[in-house]
Amino acid sequence: MKFSKFGQKFTQPTGISQLMDDLGDALKSDQPINMLGGGNPAKIDAVNELFLETYKALGNDNDTGEANSSAIISMANYSNPQGDAGFIDALVSFFNRHYDWNLTSENIALTNGSQNAFFYLFNLFGGAFLDEKSQDKESQSIDKSILLPLTPEYIGYSDVHVEGQHFAAVLPHIDEVTHDGDEGFFKYRVDFEALENLPALREGRIGAICCSRPTNPTGNVLTDEEMAHLAEIAKRYDIPLIIDNAYGMPFPNIIYSDAHLNWDNNTILCFSLSKIGLPGMRTGIIVADAKVIEAVSAMNAVVNLAPTRFGAAIATPLVNDDRIKQLADNEIKPFYQKQATLAVKLLKEALGDYPLMIHKPEGAIFLWLWFKDLPISTSELYEILKEKGTLIVPSEYFFPGVDVSNYQHAHECIRMSIAADEQTLIDGIKAIGEVVCKLYDEANSQNY
Repeated sequence: MKFSKFGQKFTQPTGISQLMDDLGDALKSDQPINMLGGGNPAKIDAVNELFLETYKALGNDNDTGEANSSAIISMANYSNPQGDAGFIDALVSFFNRHYDWNLTSENIALTNGSQNAFFYLFNLFGGAFLDEKSQDKESQSIDKSILLPLTPEYIGYSDVHVEGQHFAAVLPHIDEVTHDGDEGFFKYRVDFEALENLPALREGRIGAICCSRPTNPTGNVLTDEEMAHLAEIAKRYDIPLIIDNAYGMPFPNIIYSDAHLNWDNNTILCFSLSKIGLPGMRTGIIVADAKVIEAVSAMNAVVNLAPTRFGAAIATPLVNDDRIKQLADNEIKPFYQKQATLAVKLLKEALGDYPLMIHKPEGAIFLWLWFKDLPISTSELYEILKEKGTLIVPSEYFFPGVDVSNYQHAHECIRMSIAADEQTLIDGIKAIGEVVCKLYDEANSQNY
């Protein structure tokens, strides 16, 4: 059986497919696995209780136990391709209430998760475009890329283009910083000089700028100044600025630094119900100019017929009365901040004076660890740790648009989830420490 080029692209091994396969195998394993890879959110009691309560309420209109006919009708029918109208109206009111954006229902579309949203957006703004300067409109085209202003970036972006990969990326400034008065931390910052001098940008070969905030994998939060600068560049070149808020404001709001969320017609904001605790619902949210929403809706009709309505049914009452924001602010954000503090403490104890640098924890549900001059690549480290029952994610997959063969830093980092329970963190970090310390010791003994 032979596949088309399209089929071959999506069936070849990728970082995201390997990660998901390994996570699936770990869940089926009869041996204990320290799950420090993957992006599944933590099981937080207060979060699960609220979702269960809301789910039960869908079945009944009131205390008499009468069937909630509106909820049943909602889930027994397709929405239109834009998504569940009731949830969209609730989101419009929510965003206007909290941010005064003057949105209408024409500014929001739903998708079957954020990955689905980025498949649409990256193929809308990256790939082959008709060359408006060419006299032969039928045959001439120009290839445009998605500009990632700060790498490393999300592993799931890499392979969503229908044909090839269309990314241009800028390597970061790396600054050593302190965290809570402690040494041993660093922070990535956008290299705007390199970005502004990027040939693809100057030559009109960029279709959009995209960043995640907080960044997956590093937990970095671009400052308000960096975001304003990116927005200005996007407007100057008449391209959209796409912001991935999967871990950001206003829900799940896993951000510890001082940051603000802005929107205008040149900005595309992407949200998700996954990291607030509903990853299985596959519900993504796009806030954008009406023209973009119209395009996304058309793609929904072809690819999905319509977005799923179950996540919308659960979330609508929580958005209407702001409980979703209260849940994010009072339960989810403090939980992960506490987890980050614990994980940093355990890492410092496990690695001691060995070469460990931690990206300053500013948000998301991961820590990004840098083992400078590690004797092996972190892809090899990943395999060793997997054999020992601990899953992490090696760094090389997080650099779309970068030739990592010439960038040593891309082979010296790992992403570690902090969503696991305390004992898993303790056991997993102990395993990381033992393996990494042994690697450094063996390398040092050979040098003597």
